[in-house]
Amino acid sequence: MKAAGAVLWRDADGDVEVAVVHRQRYDDWSLPKGKLDHGETIPACAAREVLEETGYSAVLGRHLRQVSYSVRGVPKTVDYYAALAVSGSFAENEEVDELRWLPIAEASSLLTYGPDRDVLEEFSRLPADLLVVLLVRHAKAGKRSEWHDDDDLRPLSDAGRRQADALRTLLPLWAPTRVHTAPRVRCVDTVAAVASDLAVEMVEEPRLSEEGYWPDPDAGLVRLLEVAAQEGRAVISSQGGVIPSVVQSLAELGGLRLDEIPCKKGSTWVLAFTRPFGSWSTSDSPSRWPTLVSAHYLASPLPRP
Repeated sequence: MKAAGAVLWRDADGDVEVAVVHRQRYDDWSLPKGKLDHGETIPACAAREVLEETGYSAVLGRHLRQVSYSVRGVPKTVDYYAALAVSGSFAENEEVDELRWLPIAEASSLLTYGPDRDVLEEFSRLPADLLVVLLVRHAKAGKRSEWHDDDDLRPLSDAGRRQADALRTLLPLWAPTRVHTAPRVRCVDTVAAVASDLAVEMVEEPRLSEEGYWPDPDAGLVRLLEVAAQEGRAVISSQGGVIPSVVQSLAELGGLRLDEIPCKKGSTWVLAFTRPFGSWSTSDSPSRWPTLVSAHYLASPLPRP
């Protein structure tokens, strides 16, 4: 059984407050969470459950952790995200009869279950307001062996178009404000609908294509950090020959340990960075650059048949 939830937070005059909910059915205090609907992705479930239980629309942030336990002998996992409340208000509903906005320490004391407190502790380990880059590998394209034109022009396959449609629903959960792409048709078409929905023009990123990245990987890394720092929340569509190197290099710079770096077509790495203090440019000392503090992999959101 799979479920998802979130640490819903807000800025209270410069301090962070989190939402704790009381479920009348269990007479407990917990973080908002619930089971996945059929065909639903884990991030979409987290956002939906937050809205249903708290009344607040939220923007997802970094993945916090996965909690595992059994319910009447059935294994259950719950994935938790940080989630910024952006609009809405609480009203008593079938599942929740009370919501309290509390400082983190008070919220932890009120929570009924140890795993919820562990999730909240992980949330408090880093600043709540982080930069987010959604680094997407392009969706499935037609076979190279069957394409006799310029490979840069090789389009998405039918399966790839379905993956792109699914990404159109998934990526907005993090509220990106800009879409960047390697200059390949398959990279562009993977995120074109996202850019259209945002009413923004896509920005081409030659340094994040395979041909542009490998002659100078450091320049590619700096460009990604520049996008993160200048825009706060962005999508970058790139290629399988680039993404593992980028993620590994950023993880090493940030002191993160990643046991593996998968990169299937249509997948997304949710990369969260600290915000630099004050204005920032690439001429600043590397010690002031955004630092990768969280890297979470999401397989293609395309539901299995």
